[in-house]
Amino acid sequence: MFTGKTLMITGGTGSFGNAVLRRFLETDVGEIRVFSRDEEKQDAMRHTYQTLFPQASEKIKFYIGDVRDIQSIRGALHGVDYIFHAAALKQVPSCEFFPIEAVKTNVLGTENVLTAAIEAGVQRVVCLSTDKAAYPVNAMGTSKAMMEKVVVAKSRTVTPDKTRICCTRHGNVLCSRGSVVPLWIKQIKEGGPITVTEPKMTRFIMSLDEAIELVLFALEHGGSGDILVQKAPACTIETLAQAVRELFQSDAEIQTIGIRHGEKMYETLLTNEECAHAVDLGTFYRVPADKRDLNYDKYFHHGDVERNPLTEFNSNNTRLLSCAQVKEKLLSLAYIRQELQDVGIEYGAKA
Repeated sequence: MFTGKTLMITGGTGSFGNAVLRRFLETDVGEIRVFSRDEEKQDAMRHTYQTLFPQASEKIKFYIGDVRDIQSIRGALHGVDYIFHAAALKQVPSCEFFPIEAVKTNVLGTENVLTAAIEAGVQRVVCLSTDKAAYPVNAMGTSKAMMEKVVVAKSRTVTPDKTRICCTRHGNVLCSRGSVVPLWIKQIKEGGPITVTEPKMTRFIMSLDEAIELVLFALEHGGSGDILVQKAPACTIETLAQAVRELFQSDAEIQTIGIRHGEKMYETLLTNEECAHAVDLGTFYRVPADKRDLNYDKYFHHGDVERNPLTEFNSNNTRLLSCAQVKEKLLSLAYIRQELQDVGIEYGAKA
């Protein structure tokens, strides 16, 4: 699918954008465009990839712009085949204090990206959402839920043969920028304690590679307006913290500091309402867009009594990982292996 193609990543200087570059830069992809508003991060990325991939770094093109400004998006879309829309405000507490900023980036920014993509004839757009968009209780989740509604509504206005738009929804990505594991590692290095919000809280966990697999699956198989969800495992925050502590051979105290602004005890990837028409694809769930129009008379006359036997898919009723399983998952991440190496810990079978 990527041979000779041009891919643009909005918010491309983040963890997801860097993971995509490492995955695809040395393939036969034609060009990867990094679209973001932070010139300092772009400059750092430029130097990093010139060092790591000197033969392929010319495939990366950097575009300064902001998803809030549709003109800056339009200027970056000439010749683009695919878009991964990852630009977002995603820190729960900051969105609680500045909810309008979350709306401007996550909702209106998505509208701008999709409008510009349709105008430019981009073949496929995958928008990245979060489990916090299902039954949202915070500003970040609410803005992402609205983003999903924009995706579905926009998919109704364009034929899939011209621009196919879909969405992925995933849980916490381990060791991504701003996530909790790097914080705990820093706290361990500084002598502890490890601070956790609520030990019994559960969260879906996945690696960046798994997040990319979900997006690639959506790109290839997602229908217009679909939401694609991975059947991810979960663990308690206490288990995750204990796994990090054991890997780093630390006896640091695990200190409970209380739930932050807008946090839930567990997250949901698939709501009961979505389960009514979700499609089980084995490793993934597909939630097709409701393509009924506003003529409800048809519904009242004919109705729709069929419903799937699926029920809400959340981080409490999915497969909960043990401490040993979480450690194994963490050890699969290059970031963790490098951090262990930096402190002189061998991470072989004994870890």
